[in-house]
Amino acid sequence: MKGRRIWEIGGFVAGGILILFGAVAIYMGVDGYTTVQDSLKDEQVFFSTAEDEDAATDQYASEWYGEQVTTGEQARAFAKIMREHQLEGTEGLTYAQMGRYIAADNPDDPAGTSDEEAALTDEQGSPISNPARQSWVTAVAITTALNTSYMAEQLSIFGLVVGVALLLTGIGLVILAFAVFGREPATEAQKAPVSTQPATG
Repeated sequence: MKGRRIWEIGGFVAGGILILFGAVAIYMGVDGYTTVQDSLKDEQVFFSTAEDEDAATDQYASEWYGEQVTTGEQARAFAKIMREHQLEGTEGLTYAQMGRYIAADNPDDPAGTSDEEAALTDEQGSPISNPARQSWVTAVAITTALNTSYMAEQLSIFGLVVGVALLLTGIGLVILAFAVFGREPATEAQKAPVSTQPATG
């Protein structure tokens, strides 16, 4: 009887802990989700309009023309658009594919050069940094922040799902503990069969 009571209490405690963890996970998921969206709204980022005829927006965000970026999915789409624009500006070259300086023999080439002797110099004779390469630093910083917003929103949704699962599991465990261990055991009198034979004298 004592062991049965311990199992019953253990079931209720374990279920209560799971319910508590589930509620906390749901709260954190909702809080994270709303924080991501509020932060994106504060940045005042908008997609280009249909009149701009932007091929990258057509490809990644045609359903959001002229709208403000307010969700992780939209932030991810905007990051893809920015990358396409950046590649167009550098003729398909990424940061690692370009030299540190402007090439003296071809200043308009975004590939530039990393050779200081072949670099275009300023009035003081110092090599001039490659602006096409520098623009990638800004682009990567912004696109990384946008992609992080998307990841954070997805993690918040995952937290919500886990929270609901924990909550339901905890409730189920409490119900199970009550159903299995919470019943009063039958007494000997209740277990004894009732005779249906008539009494004889």
